Amino acid sequence: QMQLVESGGGLVQAGGSLRLSCAASGRTSNSSTMGWFRQAPGKERDFVAAVRWSGDNTYYADSVKGRFTISRDNAKNTVALQMNSLKPEDTAVYYCASDHYYRPSIPTMPWQYNYWGQGTQVTVSS
Repeated sequence: QMQLVESGGGLVQAGGSLRLSCAASGRTSNSSTMGWFRQAPGKERDFVAAVRWSGDNTYYADSVKGRFTISRDNAKNTVALQMNSLKPEDTAVYYCASDHYYRPSIPTMPWQYNYWGQGTQVTVSS
């Protein structure tokens, strides 16, 4: 089992920044990749960014490339998502997730992830 807890969401004006954090506990050694997803009301859960626990591989959705940065702290078992230049369309519940399989390419689909946090709300006002 693995537990994931997100924090750092909130209300921000367009153009502002937020930093989300995800703390992992439990069977963290089995995790290969950590991802961030988001889900707006009435919409599907979409991939945002992902990072492997080893190496420098990161991957971003086109909609956040250049604005968001994913990072990890292996010693603390945490993953962060720095979000800059936020837009109203970034409003959603943000989830972190863990993939416990090593895949040749970074997973971007929700079904590829085994464990999920409870989510944190991000609201960007115009």
